[in-house]
Amino acid sequence: MFELLKTSTSTKARLGKLTTDHGEIETPIFMPVGTLGTVKAVNQDDLIDKVKAQIILGNTYHLYLRPGNDIISEAGGLHKFMNWNGPVLTDSGGYQIFSLSENRKLTERGATFQSHIDGSKHLFTPENVVETQRVLGSDIMMILDECPPYPAEYEYVEKSMHLTHRWAKRGRKAFEESEPHYGHRQYQFGIVQGGTYKVLRKQSSEQMASIGFDGLAIGGLSVGEPTEIMYEICDFNTDYLPADKPRYLMGVGTPANLIQNVAFGVDMFDCVMPTRNARNGMVFTRFGKVNLRNAKWKHHHKPLDENFPSDLCQTYTMSYLHHLIRNNEILGMQLTSLHNLTFYLWLMEKIREYIKNDTFHEWYPNIMEQVERRI
Repeated sequence: MFELLKTSTSTKARLGKLTTDHGEIETPIFMPVGTLGTVKAVNQDDLIDKVKAQIILGNTYHLYLRPGNDIISEAGGLHKFMNWNGPVLTDSGGYQIFSLSENRKLTERGATFQSHIDGSKHLFTPENVVETQRVLGSDIMMILDECPPYPAEYEYVEKSMHLTHRWAKRGRKAFEESEPHYGHRQYQFGIVQGGTYKVLRKQSSEQMASIGFDGLAIGGLSVGEPTEIMYEICDFNTDYLPADKPRYLMGVGTPANLIQNVAFGVDMFDCVMPTRNARNGMVFTRFGKVNLRNAKWKHHHKPLDENFPSDLCQTYTMSYLHHLIRNNEILGMQLTSLHNLTFYLWLMEKIREYIKNDTFHEWYPNIMEQVERRI
């Protein structure tokens, strides 16, 4: 499913192509997060025409609870349910169960947890998580894993990693012994764990690579560790991942995070940050971060960036956007969400362009500095 087209001569940045039955995906790529079958405040037409999204992410945990497997199955899968014809990746729910640490229990069989909605008890196993993702019909599904917290003792992280490895083998077996429900091919990615311990990261990478997954994700980062440690571990981890398979860094992050981790050899990213921050008035630009709630925009009757291709930049003034966000108007949240996703996908397009021209190493330190500024 993956073709490595080019590798930067001065960094580990890679240019590639993922092929699914719902379309091709150029990598490096960012995947907008559609937790409940919707990318918050952005409709599907705008995701295609304005954001230029090539793949979106759905959440197995949330979709399992609402609307539930029966409704998704009746609809003919997640693609038809949400009227999205492009590729979809679904995570396994492992991270959400990790975040419910007060209301979950891990055993060899799987993860028992209480719903955050009504307190009802549920069990996720490596096998039924595969079946739920067969029902969802995602193009790429993730295995069930345990995501250890940061900080965590070596002994705990090692034990957790081995549990993830055992679950991974069971999940792969369930995948190979089952069939897609809707006639299109599905792929399965493994997840490397090991916390911030390099010896465990190496061990987990080699173990996951041996199981035969279609791609591998770097999990367990961006869970509270300092950015410098996240960079150090990601840079180390990619050295032990197969070159001929896609590499997905889960849950990361800021524009600068994406740029730096591309330099470390990562191909795929997802994060709720662009839409979550947008709803609170934070927008990302080529020149830095802007807080639209800041009073200095109250009398600024000019667009943010007239040369950037988003509705927010080309149609509305900063004064008007400040007014919308300060008053929690829905239009403000729509415009900022659409803009941030457009910016993230624009950034990935630029990254691919510079890798193709083998000038990425010259460009990326400067753009990282620019996008980190506060305007």
